Amino acid sequence: IPSSLLISAMGQVDDVANCITMDLKQPGNLLYLVGTTFREFGGSHLYQVLKQSGGQVPQVRLDVAKQIFHTMHAAIAQRLVRSCHDLSEGGLATALAEMSFAGELGLEVNLAAAASRDQLTATELLFSESNTRFVIEVEPESQGALEKLFNGLPLIQLGQVVGVPDVVITHDADQLIIQPWSALFQAWHSPLDWA
Repeated sequence: IPSSLLISAMGQVDDVANCITMDLKQPGNLLYLVGTTFREFGGSHLYQVLKQSGGQVPQVRLDVAKQIFHTMHAAIAQRLVRSCHDLSEGGLATALAEMSFAGELGLEVNLAAAASRDQLTATELLFSESNTRFVIEVEPESQGALEKLFNGLPLIQLGQVVGVPDVVITHDADQLIIQPWSALFQAWHSPLDWA
């Protein structure tokens, strides 16, 4: 697949006020990972950067995918979700960075619980491109309702939005990433600087 390939989708929205964007909204809000991460790096950006081939290609697990999509729709309809980003291209690390610089807010995330649950290393959790996963931002007062709605589905709290500009990702006591969102934006945007 050429690296310049662009895939887009469009859909009709009855009321644009019901749309959820990816930009972080408010310090103190909670960040959750929806879905299960697997060791699926076949065709991933990580493998492209490392010039590796092979690996498991992400699989769609239809049984749980349908339940997650229905529950995500219900959470959005109930206004429990402030922002949301899928975890496809680039995985969790990319989604967190994009949410941060889109909202010009920092975040603090600890991967330990999610890595333990899915039996993955921090690198695997950050860069796997498994399907049917999202990061969602939730106000603290909506936490109970969200967790009740997702009961029985893979949902785990990662951390929170913060009012300082740094993106801080840890695994237990190990600091993996600490960068201001502006530096992450520059790294993300630099391939587009053609002038």
